[in-house]
Amino acid sequence: MNKKTIRDIETAGKRVLIRVDFNVPMEKSVITDETRIIKTLPTIRYLIDKGAKVILATHLGRPKGKFVPEYSVKPVAQYLSIILGQEVLFAADCGGEESKKITAEMKPGQVVLLENTRFYAGEEKNDPEMSSSLAKLADIYVNDAFGAAHRAHASTEGVAHFLPAVAGLLMEKEISILTEVLNKPKAPFLAILGGAKVSDKIPVMKSLLDKVDTLLVGGGMANTLLKASGIDMGESLIEDEVIEEARSILLQAEKKNVKVLLPLDVVIAQELKADVEIRVTAIEDIPTGWLALDIGPKTIKAYIEMINNAATILWNGPLGVYEIEQFSQGTNKIADAVANSAARTVIGGGDVVAAVEKAGLADKIYHISTGGGATLEFLEGRILPGLEALQEREEDTGNAPSHNWSELENAQDYS
Repeated sequence: MNKKTIRDIETAGKRVLIRVDFNVPMEKSVITDETRIIKTLPTIRYLIDKGAKVILATHLGRPKGKFVPEYSVKPVAQYLSIILGQEVLFAADCGGEESKKITAEMKPGQVVLLENTRFYAGEEKNDPEMSSSLAKLADIYVNDAFGAAHRAHASTEGVAHFLPAVAGLLMEKEISILTEVLNKPKAPFLAILGGAKVSDKIPVMKSLLDKVDTLLVGGGMANTLLKASGIDMGESLIEDEVIEEARSILLQAEKKNVKVLLPLDVVIAQELKADVEIRVTAIEDIPTGWLALDIGPKTIKAYIEMINNAATILWNGPLGVYEIEQFSQGTNKIADAVANSAARTVIGGGDVVAAVEKAGLADKIYHISTGGGATLEFLEGRILPGLEALQEREEDTGNAPSHNWSELENAQDYS
């Protein structure tokens, strides 16, 4: 990565504003999945150890520019206090009088968390006034929110124009690993794509056709590709408006000698809900009125064979309606195969992460991205505004990461 990071600058005694992605699920103010917080700890601890005054900013949910109590990030400050082993101060605004007062009085090594950036309409509008207000709180800006790097918001892109702006360790890790997988994959390179809509994945499919050897497809998006191949998919989810584009992708894959595997059989039902009658059928035999909701056992077997022969695996999107247990077997069994394969495996953010973590397989995956939309856009080759706004390295500083990321995350000395 050619962007400057926190290892390229002096931070001792400086007020450092870190844009983190603490958009975590909560139930009654209790965090139910702290993964995104844990992933940012190396950056926070590095700066604490260097004697910086650490100011954290994040969004949570979609409050649409208004104060919504259930989207307050105050519970996150309380959780951080516990895992950091020190008090994390909380400012009940974001660039207002309270945050100005607290940040002005900070001592080296202290941490403060600002209130939800999306309580302000200026955030999503990338309002220069809000960006300026945030910048006045700090001396340095650090973007460690890869999951929000595809958004040109005041706290992710705008503030970088007012302060020296560099990447955090998580941002560095995400970009370095995804770049490595895309540009220097060990062959055979296998990509697994799922999710409901093929329209969401067409750009990334086009990009991957120039890089992968094999593409496995599942989920609702497979239905449209199967129909484009001439298969009657019954009442399954189909995006008729992109049938021609889907057909074009299959033809491009054939020309580029990329093997595309589509489901051979599927789990079907007459309704998309729990505890309904289900059947397994070949894709050519879906009865009228039935919906394909998961990949079937023959498909799972064929996909696992390809997974076992792969050297590099990139996976984005579930292979069925995995939120409903009856239609989760395909995703779960593929997750188990991916986790236990000898390949270098990367989960490209989104819903698959939840499935892998629920199955207790996260520790077996080489890299699980914290991005959803950001990961997809990066894989498509698009510019991420939050990354683009950061300062470039003028020359090799000798501070490039060793790529032994697990050691980095567990270390206390990050220099």
